[in-house]
Amino acid sequence: MARCYSPCSSSTTFLLPSSFKHKGWISRRMIVSGRRYTTPISLTYPSFHSRKQSELKSSNGYPLNAISLPDGLAGKASTEGPVENRVKDDSVSLLEPGNAKSTISITVVGASGDLAKKKIFPALFALFYENWLPEHFTIFGYARSKMSDEELRNLISKTLTCRIDQRENCSCKMDQFLQRCFYHSGQYNSDQNFSELDKKLKEKEVGRLPNRLFYLSIPPNIFMDVVRCVSHCSSSANGWTRVIVEKPFGRDLVSSRELTRYLKQYLTEDQIFRIDHYLGKELVENLSVLRFSNLVFEPLWSRNYISNVQLIFSEDFGTQGRGGLFLFLNMVLLQVKVLRSMRPLQIDDLFIGQYKGHSSGGKSYPGYTDDPTVPNDSLTPTFAAAALFIDNARWDGVPFLMKAGKALHTKGAEIRVQFKHVPGNLYKRNFGTDLDKATNELVLCVQPDEAIYLRINNKVPGLGMSLDRSDLYLLYKARYPKEIPDAYERLLLDAIEGERRLFIRSDELDAAWALFTPVLKELEERKIAPELYPYGSKGPVGARYLAEKYNARWGDLSGEDS
Repeated sequence: MARCYSPCSSSTTFLLPSSFKHKGWISRRMIVSGRRYTTPISLTYPSFHSRKQSELKSSNGYPLNAISLPDGLAGKASTEGPVENRVKDDSVSLLEPGNAKSTISITVVGASGDLAKKKIFPALFALFYENWLPEHFTIFGYARSKMSDEELRNLISKTLTCRIDQRENCSCKMDQFLQRCFYHSGQYNSDQNFSELDKKLKEKEVGRLPNRLFYLSIPPNIFMDVVRCVSHCSSSANGWTRVIVEKPFGRDLVSSRELTRYLKQYLTEDQIFRIDHYLGKELVENLSVLRFSNLVFEPLWSRNYISNVQLIFSEDFGTQGRGGLFLFLNMVLLQVKVLRSMRPLQIDDLFIGQYKGHSSGGKSYPGYTDDPTVPNDSLTPTFAAAALFIDNARWDGVPFLMKAGKALHTKGAEIRVQFKHVPGNLYKRNFGTDLDKATNELVLCVQPDEAIYLRINNKVPGLGMSLDRSDLYLLYKARYPKEIPDAYERLLLDAIEGERRLFIRSDELDAAWALFTPVLKELEERKIAPELYPYGSKGPVGARYLAEKYNARWGDLSGEDS
């Protein structure tokens, strides 16, 4: 499609194929001067904004910026869920092209909590700073705490930084952002309080097509009350309404299905955005690019050349008062795309641990059961390792080794692809008996320092024949000096745009719990005690035996990475 435009012109002309000329408006995403737009296209359209304003779509497929449509094409209500309870997600404002106006109201429920202060509000500011938010938007904080608009602004201003870069007007942009932030105090189960919120939202939305995004930064046991109140009292009357919910999404298959069933009494699946921030990480996003745009990996990406794949998540702090949370769930949700092909997990392929108190350097570190919120006889794991197998032609027999834990010696998340030994290696004797040191390994460091490196065998310079394993190394902060966006920025922007690719669907969540629930239930019924490991250590020894069972060793525990 050819297109001609001038930044200073009053209109932009698009030369469309003749087959399009009688089909009215077409919504397409375009790249203009490195900026992305989802904009309606016609033979003549008003000039672009200078900012990265996105013309968004509602969950039912209609544009956020309403446009004229032929008679009979107004938005229709979804039939999923009870009609009297369902949150409205329809577009009915039909404005002339060029005069289309819309606004987005983002409500952070649980605005006084740590997640909102440390992650959500800073992510929204970063999007605003980089001109990724629509031109017209309003942000509301909602929580039980009594607070004024100014007090909310003072609270969140302490966590806003000009971390993206040091351009000319950060403080000015910060002031502009804070002036878009407001607060409403209310109970999470009060229809009246959410009706009052609705009135405040309408005051800010007046004259524009309203679209609303609710971020539930609250414990899962409150989700149901909030979603019901949003449905009855605060959903958009004629725009879209979307709800972001945080993990954990249940404790097992039964509780997960119950939560999904309840949410769908008031929301359609397209309106529910289940967020896991790991899925928004830059390196996770880069996986498909690395896999499909580099020919060097194409013939190697299978059981013929790969020995094992490792997914490792470690935190160097304990539960810190959140004894009920279990990091192993992060691993479960990261792999929901392939769970349907995985064989059932066996108890012999699962290992659990729990950190105990430890003293080092004159400082004492408490054990898990030393936490006042945790029973002294708790068997809740703080570490887990598992061996999973994908039963398909590409990956048959390749172990996917996953481990996650708290109170370990390092903090990080990485994906390691370990390749097989070279058959008939001519230089076998130069590596001695430890052939694992001769294998290639592709490592993706997801956090804290984003990097990709490939380990290869190399001759050490000199007259002798001495081999060494060296790294071809890409450190993101060295190669790309621009600040890497936080995962919450990417996911919030996707939710605003209605892009669901990095969010967890109910069928994926169901498949994940179906795989893990039987073995978790067996752990509970047999009261299997986790192996204790010292706070700040490399984790329980039993995890190493699990890897050795499949002729592998954890890459993060090798001498080169320790």
